[in-house]
Amino acid sequence: MHNSKKNTTRRDRSAANKKKPSPSILIILTGSLGDVARGLCLVSHIKSHWPHSRVSWLIERKKAELVSIHPQLDDVIIFDRSGGIRGILNLRRALHREQFDITLDLQRIFKSGFFSLLSRARRRIGFHRRNCKEMNWLFNNEKIPFYHEDLPKLDHYLKFTEHLGLQAPDRLDFGLVGPQLDKALPPTVTDIRKSCVAVVMGSSWESKDWHFEGYLQLVRRIGTDLKRRVVLLGGSSQGPAAQRLIKKSNPTGVIDLTGNSLVEMTAVLEAAAAAVGPDSGPGHLAAAVGTPYVTLFGPTPAGRHAPYGCEDLVVISGADCAPCYAKRCREGTNRCMVDIDVQMVVQKITRALARSQKSKK
Repeated sequence: MHNSKKNTTRRDRSAANKKKPSPSILIILTGSLGDVARGLCLVSHIKSHWPHSRVSWLIERKKAELVSIHPQLDDVIIFDRSGGIRGILNLRRALHREQFDITLDLQRIFKSGFFSLLSRARRRIGFHRRNCKEMNWLFNNEKIPFYHEDLPKLDHYLKFTEHLGLQAPDRLDFGLVGPQLDKALPPTVTDIRKSCVAVVMGSSWESKDWHFEGYLQLVRRIGTDLKRRVVLLGGSSQGPAAQRLIKKSNPTGVIDLTGNSLVEMTAVLEAAAAAVGPDSGPGHLAAAVGTPYVTLFGPTPAGRHAPYGCEDLVVISGADCAPCYAKRCREGTNRCMVDIDVQMVVQKITRALARSQKSKK
């Protein structure tokens, strides 16, 4: 009788486990660094509701190291863009090894739609046709509702989990804070952790870039007025400008970490007390690791692109031509960025530092 009861209990548990949602889900987002950083919160959101699910992410190689940090992500599938047709065939084989139940196409372009189709998932969920680009809507068999482009992009991504019936999260977890970041922190930043200010040099759009003189004045003000060390971040292409800035800035003590890996950059942003720069990927990385980021907005709208939790830390010049969404200034002046006043930026950094100090208490 005891054995019979024990076996019944085991059968009941087995049946209960089978009822738990455990879909295999593919997230497609190979785009900009800022988009990837924002989209990472979906992994934790899905896992909090469906802990038995399997979540994979399709991404290009140069951003794979960042996505791989997320502790709840089960698999990272890499698309080798440089591989041409062979790269697509390799991707097809990789996708077919996993029987996906659901694909979330967060990129809304032709390429991501095609990859969604290759996934062979029964449910392929994409943006509404009116929010899509490049005929993307043809490849997906479910669409989230239409939303105007003034909806913050992060909230737009969360509409996908809402479509899956998941309750809205009380807080967002991007999965980027942990021992891997601590190991990646450059030694030059270790002693100034939580006291330095990270300054992001440039972005992927020429029209978003602030002028050199603005950066020079800002770095000097951070050192003299705010009494903080400065760490310069950005791609390797920003290295010459960073070195020039270091030579001209006074006081000294500016650290150049431009050209570092994405994981190292994220570690520095997490270690900083605050960060500042244009509307770019590092700003969303900073927000993802809980560091307040002051964003200098020009050709893109702050309402759509302000980093999570930093909506009150935006600086906008007020130029009547902005936002224009042009990657290169049509006037050739970058007026919307040049007109940003250094004093406005310093005031926002002061607010960000006060917030950072308060969060440490």
